[in-house]
Amino acid sequence: MSIRSALVIGGGISGPVTATALHMAGIDVTVCEAYPGPAYGIGTNLALAPNGMAALEIVGAADAVRAAALPIRSSVMSIGATTVTLPTLTEIEPLRLVDRPVLHQVLHDNAVAAGVAFEYNRKLIDVEEHAGGVTALFADGSSATADVLIGTDGIHSTVRTLIDPKAPEPTYLRMLGFGAISDCSLDVAPDSMTFAFGKRAYYLYWALPDGRVGWGANLPREQYFSLSQARTVPVEEWLSILRDTYSDDIPGAELARNTTAGELLVGGALQIMPRVPHWYRGRMVLVGDAIHAPSNTSGQGASLAIESGIELARCLRDIDDPAQAFATYEALRRPRVEAVAARVKRVNHTKAAGPIVRKTMQLVMPIAFKRMNPEKAFGHEMRFRIDWDATVRPVALSA
Repeated sequence: MSIRSALVIGGGISGPVTATALHMAGIDVTVCEAYPGPAYGIGTNLALAPNGMAALEIVGAADAVRAAALPIRSSVMSIGATTVTLPTLTEIEPLRLVDRPVLHQVLHDNAVAAGVAFEYNRKLIDVEEHAGGVTALFADGSSATADVLIGTDGIHSTVRTLIDPKAPEPTYLRMLGFGAISDCSLDVAPDSMTFAFGKRAYYLYWALPDGRVGWGANLPREQYFSLSQARTVPVEEWLSILRDTYSDDIPGAELARNTTAGELLVGGALQIMPRVPHWYRGRMVLVGDAIHAPSNTSGQGASLAIESGIELARCLRDIDDPAQAFATYEALRRPRVEAVAARVKRVNHTKAAGPIVRKTMQLVMPIAFKRMNPEKAFGHEMRFRIDWDATVRPVALSA
C-alpha cells in the first residue's frame, strides 16, 4: 500500500466517519479541526436515512446514533386543510431524527474509540504539495504532512478553493433555518413527522417523547445571514418574526406562540452546493458538503456525506495511486449524489409558494401521492448499501 497516511480537514459529520473508515483500511489518519474542541454546538436537527444508517454500521456508530435519535416511521404533508399521508417503503429501517450537536459528539467519540487522532485549533490556510506527499499549513503557524489530504470542511470549504480557485460558491436558497421545541396542545402521532406548507413559509413538526413538540422553520429571507451573523440578532427578534410569519397557520401559529426564546435555535442561511467540476487535484480530495450539499429537503445530506467518506476510504485502501483512487471515488459517487440533488431541486420553490401555487398543490397533491410508487421514487436511494469487503476496481484515468 503506497498510501499510508492521511490528513482529514474538518471534524463535523463526514470528517470523523471518513477518518474512522481510513483507520479501518490501515491508513494512519489525523483529523484537523479549526474549532478549539469538538464542534458539538453547530446546527439544528437532521435526518439520517436508512442508507446512512447502514453506512454507519460499517464504522460501528449505528447503535450509538439509534440510541440518541428519534425514529420517524411515517410522514404527512399538509397544505391548509389538506393533509396526505406519504407513501413509505416497507421492510426498511425508519428515518432517524437527531440533534446535529449530538451526532457530532457520537461520531467524534466513535472515531476516538477506534484510534483516530484529533487536533484542534488547526485552521487550514494553505497546502504545499511535493513529491510523495502534501503539507497542510495552519493559521497558528503549525503544519502537518501526509500522503493525502481530505477536505471534509463543509459547504464553505477551504480545501475546495485550494483544489480549484474558480470552484463555485454555495447557493443561498433565500431561506433561514430555525429549530425549536414548543409546549403546545397538539395531538401529534408518535414516530411521525408533518411537512407543512404555511401561507407564508414552510415548516415541519414532530412529537417528542416528553410530550412536547419539536419543529423546524424555513423562513423566507432575501438577505443572507451566516450562522454567526444570524446569531448576532437577538433571539427575541427572530421569534417575533416567526410568530408573525406563521400567525395564519394551523398549527404553525401555536407552535411559534408557545416557543420561548430559550427554546429557539438559530441555524442561519440554508444553502446548497451547485455542481462542483473538480473533486480532487494532486493529493487533495473533497468529501461531503464541500462538494455535494443537497437541499435539506432531500433528507439525504448527512447520509450521502457519510457514504462518500466510506467509499473514499475503500478506494484509498485498494488503489495505490492517489489520482486513480480519487478518480474511482468520483466515478462511484458523482452520479448518485447528483441524482439526489436533481430530485429535490424543484421542491425548494414550493416552500414559499404563493396563493395560486398553494391552491394547485392542494388539488394535485392527494392524487400525485396516491399514484406514487415509493420503490420507484426513492427506493434506490434508501436501499443503497456499501459492500466494505468488496475490492474496488480502479477506473481508467482520462488522458
